[in-house]
Amino acid sequence: MIDSVISAIRNAFVPVHREGYPFIAICAVAALILFALSSGLAWVAVLLGCWVAYFFRDPPRVTPVAPNLVVSGADGRISSVGEAVPPPELGLGDKPLQRISVFMNVFNVHVNRAPVAGKVEKIAYKPGVFLNAELDKASEDNERNGLIIAMDDGTRIGVVQIAGLVARRIVSFVAEGDNLHAGDRFGLIRFGSRVDIYLPHGARPLVTVGQTAIAGETVMAELGAAKGAKAASADRTYRVT
Repeated sequence: MIDSVISAIRNAFVPVHREGYPFIAICAVAALILFALSSGLAWVAVLLGCWVAYFFRDPPRVTPVAPNLVVSGADGRISSVGEAVPPPELGLGDKPLQRISVFMNVFNVHVNRAPVAGKVEKIAYKPGVFLNAELDKASEDNERNGLIIAMDDGTRIGVVQIAGLVARRIVSFVAEGDNLHAGDRFGLIRFGSRVDIYLPHGARPLVTVGQTAIAGETVMAELGAAKGAKAASADRTYRVT
């Protein structure tokens, strides 16, 4: 009974990421001014502030850790699983790779998490337009920020944050040379967007279009056979972040 109550409290009071503080403060100030003016619009500002706090929520996640697993980089709906040529600025070549795309609507958690453990080898930002992020064309034309994460064995994973129709800013929390654990927060996209993960040859996707993904928890793919054999003998550990 006590455990259930504690769990309910934790679910009700999810931490808010610091990126949301300025927006919440603006809504709070607007509400106070409108209340002072006895305006009914004050309640609109209160409701907007509550929604902003909800949007910027940053719940802890329990990340499965194994050398062959790739976890989701974003919360949302898996919109695409298949081969695609990675963005040229990533330097992953001009041949198609397995790509898994997760579309985030305005009600999803927008804090993005590292799909694997490794070093941030490269960060490449490219300005662009703001098409609907669900469109395949968005991968080529929209504003985006790409990361290459190099694993200890040299395997390179591409992660691309793509701005959407409403999103107007991609925020990065990391720099080139930083080391990440799987599930670590690496960035955020404001107000609706998409995250693409580009996998090396030999990776096997374990999800399908339409499935709901949870950043840092949902296993998206399994890497090559050599890694799979190594993982089979490794202890399974989990990290709460």
